[in-house]
Amino acid sequence: MLQSAARAELREYVVSSTSEVRVLTTPQELFAAAAEEVVQAAKTAVQERGCFTIALSGGSTPKSLFHLLATNARSSLPWEQIYFFWSDERHVPPTDPDSNYRMANEAMLSKVPVPPGNVFRVPAENPDASAVAEAYEAEIRKVFAAKAGAVPKFDLILLGMGPDGHTASLFPGSKGLQEQSRLVIANWVEKFQTDRITFTLPLLDAARCVLFLVSGTDKAPALRAVLEADGPGQQFPRSWFSRRMEN
Repeated sequence: MLQSAARAELREYVVSSTSEVRVLTTPQELFAAAAEEVVQAAKTAVQERGCFTIALSGGSTPKSLFHLLATNARSSLPWEQIYFFWSDERHVPPTDPDSNYRMANEAMLSKVPVPPGNVFRVPAENPDASAVAEAYEAEIRKVFAAKAGAVPKFDLILLGMGPDGHTASLFPGSKGLQEQSRLVIANWVEKFQTDRITFTLPLLDAARCVLFLVSGTDKAPALRAVLEADGPGQQFPRSWFSRRMEN
């Protein structure tokens, strides 16, 4: 089923944590399908565990999803029981135009009745990227009451994929792909000559559900390579992750 999606280069994709590939014909269908998944996951989590933990991603595709949730799901989502985190962040202050937090706040969080204490942004204004990652990992462990060595289980993590095959800020060939003990790291991205703060593969892999949103013909070659990859995942992080989800 995974390989069938690689043939449809001009369409958009929703990849869920069950390793299902859904092929949609328009961006609007993509956003609507993703919003439906978020709403259902939230309602299920609140019913079963009393709260819903979600990690957001950056990029233009999630931005459209956030707009849709803020508009169409404003009255249907249990906002007071949702806890927001970020799967990755640029090493910039929260007011910077490149900040993933700023984008999510402007597109959704500032427009819905979510308590400020439920929003856990990455403290990326700290000039020490490693300290930022350590602080965010510590905060995640505190919120989830996870002891050292334990891996918290998010209810839902939203992820995208770049034209080069990266997801979160785990870029092909970067050292972050080899990290197995940390939850959050500062990952040096050579192509941008900067650190990115990112969840690691063990934390991504532990989530109850992961929703990949991939849209655009420029990502089709990487998507095909990722879905058909046989390697250990150190070139394309999504390929390593998809195999782990299928185990």
